[in-house]
Order: sequence, then structure tokens, then C-alpha cells
Amino acid sequence: MVRYAKRLGLLDSSDIGDLLKLIARPDIISFAGGLPAPELFPVEELKQAGIAIMEEMGTVACQYSSTEGLPQLRQKIAERMKEKNNINATANQVLVTSGSQQGLDFAARIFVDEGDVILMESPSYLGAINAFKACEPTFMEVPTDDGGMIMEELEKILATTENVKMIYVIPDFQNPTGRTWSLERRQKFMEIVNKYEIPVIEDNPYGELRFENENMPSLKSLDTKGLVIFLGTFSKIMVPGFRIGWVCAEDEILSKFNTIKQGADLQSSTLTQLQANKFMDMYDLDEHVEKIKMVYKHRRDVMMDAMKEYFPAEAKFTYPDGGLFTWVELPSYINTKEMALQCLEKKVAYVPGGSFFPNGGKNNCFRMNYSCMSDEKIVEGVKALAEVIKANLKE
Repeated sequence: MVRYAKRLGLLDSSDIGDLLKLIARPDIISFAGGLPAPELFPVEELKQAGIAIMEEMGTVACQYSSTEGLPQLRQKIAERMKEKNNINATANQVLVTSGSQQGLDFAARIFVDEGDVILMESPSYLGAINAFKACEPTFMEVPTDDGGMIMEELEKILATTENVKMIYVIPDFQNPTGRTWSLERRQKFMEIVNKYEIPVIEDNPYGELRFENENMPSLKSLDTKGLVIFLGTFSKIMVPGFRIGWVCAEDEILSKFNTIKQGADLQSSTLTQLQANKFMDMYDLDEHVEKIKMVYKHRRDVMMDAMKEYFPAEAKFTYPDGGLFTWVELPSYINTKEMALQCLEKKVAYVPGGSFFPNGGKNNCFRMNYSCMSDEKIVEGVKALAEVIKANLKE
């Protein structure tokens, strides 16, 4: 009989595995995936960049390259972080990863042993929860409100909890809630982190997708002790299929990520790194991001307007300033995992909220994505959702 490692028992496909198979059907209006809009992918430009790479350095593109990533791409990433996130980092403080998801996996393997404590926002990104589970941590959820993580609650937990090894946060347009931390909270967070000297994973996949209001400084830009590990990605601003993300950290910490990377896959794809780098040489990535923001802002507005019009008053939802998601909370007696099946009968889908709480126990929420559907489908889907929600309300 084949015997598997016990960690596999921790890594199921989550509550939404079967649901995600169903929503792949073309007849489903899906608000479930965190997918960028495919019609915005710069296909022709990437084709031209790819041709140029193969003509200019085809054998280089087909060969192994360094674990750290291509120097010219890492330089561009460092420059972009300075411009967009006010992070002063050199190319040598950047490691290219196979998507930022790989950075999450590596972080847990570097900092966490069985039973160690990871602090996370409540709720938090289910992909991070699943990445961390293999290391068998104890999850502690820090309460949140409309402004994100509540700093007083964070300090209480740190003052009374031993063996906290890592804090994971998404301060900008959080997945799943769409919330963004204020400057005051960011400053207070770093004050607390410096006091307790706990490593922080700042996940920033959506930070450039701001529709309105002012950019907030990244936590990494406020970091004076080298405690913040910044994760970035091209998935939401270029194409997710490249699987190009990065880790930015101080030298000692980054060396640990580099060691883990060598053992995991040796390096990220040479070809896609070169192609992404060439795209940025040949075209204006900022101009492309502005196109994305314009479309997503419009679709956010369409969804918000439809929810205001059709959802019952009992359904509370966030109003994101950017990113891809809004978060809906219903009365506590409604189970959104069960309700999801009713919605599928009406050919509309969302992600039930229970998977976003590492310790479970809260099933009256769900996440909606507005980036992928047309105006007509957004309105049609929201109307269908509203009907199901109303049918589940108690008299």
C-alpha cells in the first residue's frame, strides 16, 4: 500500500474545488475567479517581443539562467518598485519567482516550523492559507474592519502570544475584501512590527490597479529594520501566463529565498523573463496599465451600481478603490457555500467566504470579482444573486 506524507492531508483542494470546475462552463456568469480580463492581454505586442528575442538571442532564451533571475529584468523591477512603491532596493535585492505564489510557499518554508504561529488578516487570501498549511503552522486571525487590520488587536495578540514567526498582509486592495489600509495604520503597523521584530510578508499583486484616491506607501518603504519581505508580480499588469513574480528583501533574508529557489526549480523561465523584459523595452507598460485600470474601474462601477440597486439592505459589501474584488457579508444564518449551489442553478458563481478564514467558522460571506465579465453579464449576474439572497432571508 502506498503511504503518503501526512502534509497532504492538510492540502485539499479547498471548499471551492468542485465549484471551480463547474464555473469553467461557458454558460456560467462567473464572479468567482481572480482572473485578469483576457481581452486586455497585449498579445500582439508580446508576440513581437517574443520574435525579437528569438531573433536576437534565441540560444540564450532556450538555455538555463541564474537562480536570481535575469539582471536586466531585476533592474527594471527595482526601478519600478522605487517609482510605484517608494522602495529603495537594488537589483541584487530582487529574486524572480515563478509567480508571487511561489514567494508565499518559500516564505513559510523559510520561517515556519510545525506549530509556529502565523498571523493573518481575518479574512485573508486563500492561496496564501493553502501555501502555508504544508508547514503545519498555527494560524491566528487578526480582526479587521473597513480599514483593514485593526492595530490594537494586532498588538494584543503579539503581547500575549509566543512563537509568532511571520505576519502575512495585503495592505492594498486586499484579496478577498478589496480593502486598503490608511497611512496611519501602515505607520502604526510598522511601529508594532519594529517593537516585536517579526518578519512581515507584504503581498502586493494589485497595488498598481488604483482607480482613485492617493497611492499609499508600501510597508516595505516604511521598513527601517529590514523586516518586510515584499512580493510583487506581473500577473495583473502584464499577463499571468508568464508566471513572473518577485521577492524583494534585505540581503540575508533574500539569500534564504535563493537557497529554497535552487532546491525547488533552479530558476524561473529564461524565455518568459526575456520576453517580459523585451516587452518593457519596446512598449510602455505604464500606458498598458492605464488601459487596464480604466476598464476595471468601469466594471467596478457597474457592479457597485447594480449591487446598490438590486441587493437587499441586509447584504453589506465593500467599495474598493482598486484591485479586482468586493466582499459581501450576509446575515449570520445564511451559509454562502450552500447558497452557491442555488446560484449555480441560475448560472452565476462566486467564491464562498469560508475558505478565506484559516480557522474556519464564518460562512456568511462571499467574494466577487468584477474584472472579467461584460457590463451586461455583471448586471444580469448581480440580479440573479440578489434573487437568491432575498430567497434566503428570514421573514
